[in-house]
Amino acid sequence: MSEEPENNSDGIKPGQATPARPMTPLSRKGHNIGMMILGGLLFLSIAIPYLFWQSTWFGRKLTDDQMQQYLQDTDQPRHMQHALVQISDRIIAGESSVTRWYPAVQKLAAHELEEVRVTTAWVMGQDNQSATFHAALKVMLGDESLLVRRNAALSLVRFNDRAGKAEIRAMLEPFTFHAPRTGVIRLRLEVDDSVNPGTMLARMEIEGADEEFEVRSPLPGAVREWLVQDGTQVFEGQSLVVLAPADDQAREALRALYLIGNREDLPLINQIAGGKYDLSNDTRQQAILTA
Repeated sequence: MSEEPENNSDGIKPGQATPARPMTPLSRKGHNIGMMILGGLLFLSIAIPYLFWQSTWFGRKLTDDQMQQYLQDTDQPRHMQHALVQISDRIIAGESSVTRWYPAVQKLAAHELEEVRVTTAWVMGQDNQSATFHAALKVMLGDESLLVRRNAALSLVRFNDRAGKAEIRAMLEPFTFHAPRTGVIRLRLEVDDSVNPGTMLARMEIEGADEEFEVRSPLPGAVREWLVQDGTQVFEGQSLVVLAPADDQAREALRALYLIGNREDLPLINQIAGGKYDLSNDTRQQAILTA
């Protein structure tokens, strides 16, 4: 039987970004030193798991025997995730023996289930000294899943690797979702409605099919604009809807660009600082600091 979600002691879930502390402008004196220190702290604390299952927390500690069993439990993907979270905890705690599980973690990077690969990409970012994890994350940048690619890109920042910068920039821009099938579209959401990964955007009536096809969002955000009208015929590959970035994904992207960004990223960053997409004040302040 799968484990029920449990809450951790401080109320923060793995799917949520770590709350940012208020940041104050640096003085001119000691500016370079201050920036180096701040950059180092961000490098160590950047919140990788914003894409991780937001409603799930695997806090119960596992024995080594249970860890071995859970990592190989193909019938219970949540067991695999539970073990992965426990491995992350051991990495953060500095337990040297945790490396015995690294081959199993690397194997899960190619697991058939998206949620397992998403979690794996997050866990690999916790040990930025592992050359094996570093190499695996670069491969995951080519994953078919948008969520996996973005988690891999954020984790690579921990290795001071800019290979995922294009994915990180994309977190600050609108995302256009295309029709996965051909059929008559039935819209389910209104403009400005928020979405999470898996939220139903619309249904499609497919010719010859007994049941409607469900069109679900691949990432978090909000409906910015529908590009089709309800009840009309749409074709596979046609643009359906534009999603604005989610607040937490934008903030984590900005924290990543603080470390790996350059002058060419300023126009995009300044749009967020100027209040685009109706994001939170914390995210706008992060944009100002990143710029």
